[in-house]
Amino acid sequence: MFENLSHLALQQYWWIIDSLLGSLLVFLMFVQGGQTLIYRIGKSELERTMVVNALGRKWEFTFTTLVTFGGAMFASFPLFYSTSFGGAYWVWMAILFCFIIQAVAYEFRSKPNNVWGAKTFEAFLFINGLLGTILIGTAVGTFFNGAEFTVNDFNQSKWATPYGGLEAVLNLHNVALGLTVFFLARVLGSLYFMNSIENDQIFARSKKQLLVSGIPFLVFFLFFAVRLLIINGFAVDPQTSIVSMESFKYLHNLIAMPVVAVLFLAGVVGVLFGLAKSYLLEKYTKGIWFAGGGTVFVVFSLFLLAGLNNTSFYPSLADLQSSLTIQNASSSHYTLTAMSYVSLMVPFVIAYIVWAWRAMNSKKIDAQEISSEDHLY
Repeated sequence: MFENLSHLALQQYWWIIDSLLGSLLVFLMFVQGGQTLIYRIGKSELERTMVVNALGRKWEFTFTTLVTFGGAMFASFPLFYSTSFGGAYWVWMAILFCFIIQAVAYEFRSKPNNVWGAKTFEAFLFINGLLGTILIGTAVGTFFNGAEFTVNDFNQSKWATPYGGLEAVLNLHNVALGLTVFFLARVLGSLYFMNSIENDQIFARSKKQLLVSGIPFLVFFLFFAVRLLIINGFAVDPQTSIVSMESFKYLHNLIAMPVVAVLFLAGVVGVLFGLAKSYLLEKYTKGIWFAGGGTVFVVFSLFLLAGLNNTSFYPSLADLQSSLTIQNASSSHYTLTAMSYVSLMVPFVIAYIVWAWRAMNSKKIDAQEISSEDHLY
């Protein structure tokens, strides 16, 4: 089956798979967003414990998806993995550190005889929620704005600056995407609390945060999206593989791929609908599903705009012809074929996640459950 597909078809297939994983990761970052709201939502020790345990039910989904996304990119587009992870190492080390301390915090926050105290580990969760979201969003921004690297004829990459990728924060467009992800995660975290915790005070404070985080989210998202559609993009000649700058490249991609345009617009509507309905209706708790689904559609569309329609998904600012595309950065036809058969297991994995999610959320967290829980985060 897959072995009969062309190499380009397999490359496109795996870019779509990786894009889907990346979009699911951004949705699941509601955990990180919720972690930055622990002291905003929980005003007492009991309320903070309820908030942390609501997030503790789901943090492993986010972590596992992050690892799966990284592994899939490594296997399908190894030159990107070696170039970005090997060159922009300070950014990726910072992201890795953020997720390490998150795992430590959930493991030890409520341990008996904890000499550091719960507040120390709650600070770890805040750091993960703040830096993890902003850094990942900023790193993805380089898919559209480029990074400082070169690649020679032997596919050996070299970073062109001594800053290990940290120079990405000097690009306002990159940072705008990072802040968009941060505030979106806080919105999704608030919606998740409204859906999973049975407490009137927490519900009211979560609803208030929809406005507090929703306004800056919309500002940064609109700035990023509008600027994306008007900037010059990195076009690839399908015949010669020469990379050149093209005016309104990402707008052209959106027009050339109407399905992507529909997904993008549907996603925006979904996020706005979930946000507005949850804020305006008194006791509405299902907004997480509209906003979450919309998030997946929008991020999925952005990834497709970055890599399809003869576009460099990881442009080089140091040497334009070193820019990475799904053609020159991918694994061999044999490797992609073998991986494609493995990818047929993805629906079963998603089904398991849905089942586990429903099982964990069969009953909302309340004060009685916290007081009787054998294991607390």
